[in-house]
Amino acid sequence: MRLKVQKRIAQSLFRVGRKRIKFDPEKLGDIKEAITKGDIKGLVNRGTIQIKQKTGQSRSRARKKLVQKRKGRQKGKGSRKGTSAARLKPKKVWMAKIRVQRLFLRTLKEKSMIDNITYKNLYLKAKGGFFRSRRHLKTYIEERKLLKNGK
Repeated sequence: MRLKVQKRIAQSLFRVGRKRIKFDPEKLGDIKEAITKGDIKGLVNRGTIQIKQKTGQSRSRARKKLVQKRKGRQKGKGSRKGTSAARLKPKKVWMAKIRVQRLFLRTLKEKSMIDNITYKNLYLKAKGGFFRSRRHLKTYIEERKLLKNGK
């Protein structure tokens, strides 16, 4: 039984390839009688002609990799595609760093461990990017004995 025409009509109707159209072998007679697009649509709705789903790409490996990345694995130099600035915006890094330093200075001032002049000088140094981190700021204060308590 030649059903090339029916297959071609189904292809154009549903915009799929020849491999994705399957005919029910028990109802080939009904399919042979279908000669219009309407007939083919009716047969598809009834399930006589089936349009197979497109085979997708499996995400199982990708999910496994994502779990490992969340743990901090597979993030070495070979896996990186963007520059360090692309991966972590410099402005965001700066914002996080300066906020921590300013909060530290504010708490020292509120506990009156440093005087206002020292606070202002350290604040401006932090603003200028002098300190690498909160720890660097703390060691700077300790080395120069800027704390009132003398610690």
